[in-house]
Amino acid sequence: MGLVFFGLTSTSVKQYRLNFLTQIHEICFYGQGGYRWQEVYDMPLWLRKFTYQKIKEHYDKQSQAIKDSKQKDSNVKTMVGEDGKVTSPNISNKTNYS
Repeated sequence: MGLVFFGLTSTSVKQYRLNFLTQIHEICFYGQGGYRWQEVYDMPLWLRKFTYQKIKEHYDKQSQAIKDSKQKDSNVKTMVGEDGKVTSPNISNKTNYS
């Protein structure tokens, strides 16, 4: 009885339901109060998938911007030592234009 002509098997029903409830939770949570649970639950499938994808794209872009910013910051040479003291720059290669 493992084969089903129409519909989902018992394991795929559990997985579908988990994915469905996860999408509802993430839209409500990451939508920052813009969506109520019942609204998202009653959304047509195409609209829920669209909304979920747009929220995901937004947070992916935000995450990438933060990573890029941190990478830029790590490339900047700081003048603060490990002990927390500020060190002066090395000016031994200074040329004299007089």
